[in-house]
Parts: sequence; C-alpha cells; structure tokens
Amino acid sequence: MTDSLTPERRSWNMSRIKGKNTKPELVLRSLLHQAGFRYRLHPENMPGKPDIVLPRYNTAIFVNGCFWHRHENCRFAYVPKSRPEFWMEKFQSTILRDENKKQLLIADGWHVMIVWECDLKKDPKAVAEKLAAYLGPLERDV
Repeated sequence: MTDSLTPERRSWNMSRIKGKNTKPELVLRSLLHQAGFRYRLHPENMPGKPDIVLPRYNTAIFVNGCFWHRHENCRFAYVPKSRPEFWMEKFQSTILRDENKKQLLIADGWHVMIVWECDLKKDPKAVAEKLAAYLGPLERDV
C-alpha cells in the first residue's frame, strides 16, 4: 500500500506529534494534582527525562502512547501496512530505549511507573486510584 500523502505532507504531519505536554499527560497531571500530589516535569538531569517526577516518593512516571511504545495486546499498537520492516525496526529501538531508561532510573534508586494512553482514555480515575495505591506505601518510607 502506497502512502496517500506527499513526502512533504507526511513530514509535516509527523512533525505535529508532540513529545511533551500530550493530552494523556495533561489528564494524568490534573488527576495527580487533584489528589494532592506535587510533581516536577521533564527533568533534564534524569535518564530519559520522565514525563512526571514525584521527588517526595522517589518515583518517575512515563506516560506512553500505545502506538509508539508498543503496549502489548492493545488495539492501538498496530503495525502500519506500508513499510512494515521500517516500522518494526523503529518500534524495536523505542522498546530498547525505554527499557534502558527504566533500568538507569532503577539503578539510581527511583521507582518507575508506566501509564498507558489507552488506560487514561478508558478510565482515568482508575489510573489515578492505582497510582495513589502504589504511592501510599512509598509515603511511609519518606
């Protein structure tokens, strides 16, 4: 299947995909703030620049898009029909990079959480409750 867009238009479309302050990230930040959690955003000095960092809980949170970060068994994690070899290579490098960032943070003593875009779309309050339940025991360690 050939691309229906010109290379220039495809490039323009791809340039509009944000890496920071995405809608799922904004939803999660709002939920965390409403629950009384305070956080830092995209710290430059941490491996992988996590989307949200809760210093008090020593926790880094990545808000991952299902397509780009390959959420297992998710309908949004499909492989495009055009140039599948290219996409599989790209996805594999993203998965390896994500795992490397996670391991570096864990080695530095951080707790790492991954929040998936589809979970935030489906039931944002359940995601917030899950995060609060996870962070509750960590608060006692502070």
